[in-house]
Amino acid sequence: MDNKEKKLILIELGKTLREIRLSKGFTQEQLANELGIEISQISRIERGVISTSVVTLYQIAKVLKVNVSQLFLFENL
Repeated sequence: MDNKEKKLILIELGKTLREIRLSKGFTQEQLANELGIEISQISRIERGVISTSVVTLYQIAKVLKVNVSQLFLFENL
């Protein structure tokens, strides 16, 4: 897998996270507060700027009350 493919995965993950977060009525600030992390980290994940840990993804899914697999349902890959 090359860097371009990795970047596309991060972008798609971020888009999916944003859609789920908004559908659940959370702001980035609310989600960050629930997780005990900086708002900027949520922003960077949603923009596909950073890769995050499996543990953080699990915690995000738990707060949003979705199965973690839903974060990986990409439309464009």
